[in-house]
Amino acid sequence: MNKVKITPVILSGGSGTRLWPISRSLYPKQLLPLVSDQTMIQETVNRVKDSVIFNKPVFIANEEHRFIIAEQLRAIGFEDTKIILEPEGRNTGPAAALAALQISNEDPDALMLIMPSDHVIEDQQAFEQAVEIAHNAATSHNLLTTFGIIPSKPETGYGYIKRGKAIDENGNCNFVDQFVEKPDEFTAVSYLQSGEYYWNSGIFLFPVKLYLEILQQNEPEMLTACEKAMNNSENDMTFIRPEKESFLSSPTNSIDYAVMEKANNAAVVPVNMGWNDVGSWDALWDIADKDQNNNVISGDVISHDSTNCLIKSEGPALATVGLENMVVVATKDAVLVCDKNKTQGVKAIVDKLSASGRDEHISHTVVYRPWGSYQTSDTDDRFQVKRLVVNPGQILSLQMHHHRAEHWVVVQGTAEVTIDDTVSTLSENESCYIPIGSKHRLHNPGKIPLYIIEVQSGSYLGEDDIVRFEDTYGRS
Repeated sequence: MNKVKITPVILSGGSGTRLWPISRSLYPKQLLPLVSDQTMIQETVNRVKDSVIFNKPVFIANEEHRFIIAEQLRAIGFEDTKIILEPEGRNTGPAAALAALQISNEDPDALMLIMPSDHVIEDQQAFEQAVEIAHNAATSHNLLTTFGIIPSKPETGYGYIKRGKAIDENGNCNFVDQFVEKPDEFTAVSYLQSGEYYWNSGIFLFPVKLYLEILQQNEPEMLTACEKAMNNSENDMTFIRPEKESFLSSPTNSIDYAVMEKANNAAVVPVNMGWNDVGSWDALWDIADKDQNNNVISGDVISHDSTNCLIKSEGPALATVGLENMVVVATKDAVLVCDKNKTQGVKAIVDKLSASGRDEHISHTVVYRPWGSYQTSDTDDRFQVKRLVVNPGQILSLQMHHHRAEHWVVVQGTAEVTIDDTVSTLSENESCYIPIGSKHRLHNPGKIPLYIIEVQSGSYLGEDDIVRFEDTYGRS
């Protein structure tokens, strides 16, 4: 009998607020190269890309990240995959339901491996062995399986899973006795000493049919909402867009609360695979290479008499003197300084930025678009200067502005410019003027990136002053 293949479901909806200011809502940690030259979502894909036990992954993402994810997948030779776009985040329970319904249409007897896109797993062999054990448990005993990380310290930042009765004689898989919330330090020490508790990895392997059956029993409103959303979904290139109104009627709940904690057939596979959820700066310090002073340093950093620190600069020269157990992170528009033992509090800073109406938690100075990117270099009440980078072959929408005029100066590459009914070609050191109210479009017909300096002037310079008439990427 042929072994049932596994379809990985890669969740990419998080914003990584505890890694601010590097991680931001429009460019979160899973899209960043935090632990290697590849981004975390690329690392996750490579984990399941070449193994014979896996089908092509299905991705769950949000609207803002869709083109960045598609481009990062293309960069590692991974195209023609399904990316389901959540109309709005509803936690992992509904996200997994969307994926299960999509997979079930093709193979109702399939298994799905639900994986966050922003975790580190250093031991690939241990990962695959654990998946194999979970596969056998799921198919032989019709179980909902999860992966428990064998704890190395009394961690208070993770939830825990208490193991129950053994399912196999080797103790490779156990029924779940209990899911427990993040403990205090005293309780975490007792968990570690008992040897009965594992860190909750948030990684699951389910028979698709069983997951949908459990939802029908425990969360019928969630399943009904997701079914309606997928039945009325639209396909847009590689993207699948569930119908918004139906999906938003779904309750918000996690896989743990919606399914696992209510099931009597949940199992845990203990594993030591070099796992880290990289959920905070101290977690990143734990796994990163350190210098002779036990510092993790990257970027333009000059450190003197500093120990046990994480010091990172993505912008200016950053100097530290006499620091111990600190995190110092500088980007082009923000600086974070905090005690390495209190990095969970970074989320409170993000909440304060949001409450005060600021935007440093939303985007970097470089903002990515499906055609390339732009970076604001100077701004005032009535003018703004940006650097546009248009990738080869890409084209901006045909658009107009009610409140601003624009000057474009080509500094590298060739630009095909449309202004009302006139189409012209501009080379390096040539420029054009787009009056207020003129329809215009920018296209890079060349084979190298096109660099444009854009000077905007007018009474209102917000990004929402765009009226689109045509758009290659389906934006409204």
